[in-house]
Amino acid sequence: MVDTATDISNPEVLVREKLDELISFRNENQDIKEFWGKQYDLGLAWVQFPVGAGGLGLNPKYQLLVTEKLRNEGVSQQNRIGNLLGIGMGAPTIIEYGTQEQISKYLRPMFTTDEIWCQLFSEPGSGSDLASLSTKAVDDGDGYIVNGQKVWTTLGHLAKWGLIVTRTDPTVPKHRGLTFFIVDMESDGVDVRPLRQITGEAEFNEVYFTDVKIPKENILGSLGEGWRVSLTILMNERVAIGGSVRERGSGAPGHLIQLWKEKNLNDQVTRDNLIKLWIEQEAVRLTNMRAVENREKGTPGPEGSTSKLYEAEINKASYEFGMDMLGNDGLLFPRGYALTQPELNFEDESFGFTDTQSLFLRSRANSIEGGTSEIMRNIIAERVLGLPSEPKLDKDKAWKDIPRS
Repeated sequence: MVDTATDISNPEVLVREKLDELISFRNENQDIKEFWGKQYDLGLAWVQFPVGAGGLGLNPKYQLLVTEKLRNEGVSQQNRIGNLLGIGMGAPTIIEYGTQEQISKYLRPMFTTDEIWCQLFSEPGSGSDLASLSTKAVDDGDGYIVNGQKVWTTLGHLAKWGLIVTRTDPTVPKHRGLTFFIVDMESDGVDVRPLRQITGEAEFNEVYFTDVKIPKENILGSLGEGWRVSLTILMNERVAIGGSVRERGSGAPGHLIQLWKEKNLNDQVTRDNLIKLWIEQEAVRLTNMRAVENREKGTPGPEGSTSKLYEAEINKASYEFGMDMLGNDGLLFPRGYALTQPELNFEDESFGFTDTQSLFLRSRANSIEGGTSEIMRNIIAERVLGLPSEPKLDKDKAWKDIPRS
């Protein structure tokens, strides 16, 4: 790990000075990827990360200063969305479990989006019960040979690197026999196939691994520690999906208000429902802001699960209400259903979804991706409220002895 000890007497002044240097660089160089590279080098990519790893070793609350400044300057921060699975999930996990070589190799090109990342967790027979996965990795001496199938892999068709959890020991209980790897998605034997969604496009993919060789230096964490690393990834994923601090009035609330204006609506019932949804979204935004200010470096707490749950449910309710505002126009689908696979366009902040109908259909996935709302409720009940967990009859059985369909 990188040394995180940094003696800083006035963190806010330091961050603002570095922001001034960053904006000066931007005024001289308009290439957005070079800008993100400079942001990383100045330690403003993740201020809570160690010095030399895109950070300054500060409290993460100071990242809000960076976000606000770049937003006010009109600088694109779409790398955090376009490479969400890397920047939001992979980076903090690599910082926690990675070697110095892994940190130096992966983080900068991840932040600049020169290398896109994907996550390889779910399988056709292992969704909510991730620990039951069957993709296997066998030690062949100088590396591991991986065989199996993953599914619902967002942006797998664009990814250079993948975060994959595999089974390396079938003779122990399912949670203990897992190992986590960083896999080169351009390796021989990796086959990425598109999955068509209800929106018509193929944002997700299924990925087949046939005798894929992964070197041992690509283990993230330790052999058999895959479940622990996976939990960290999942918690970071929920923070990345539901825990970001958006600009006030952006996202679903902003879309609904724009729709209200375009349709020239003025009835009180619709207005009251619109304001109710806006208030609920604002409550989530303020909760996320408070969580960021209180969050310590390292593994995030339960706020990621609570925010992810409410964000998903409010998004669905918001765009469903938007369809009601459209009336009969909601029966139309302007984009059409041609099968397309998204490409990264950092000038388009919507990433292709601008009309209410598409946003309504896409929002249905919000309560599935990153952990279903049902799983989120279980996590909150058991780990936050301390309620009894569901019975686990296979907890102490060897994975190979557990019946599977």
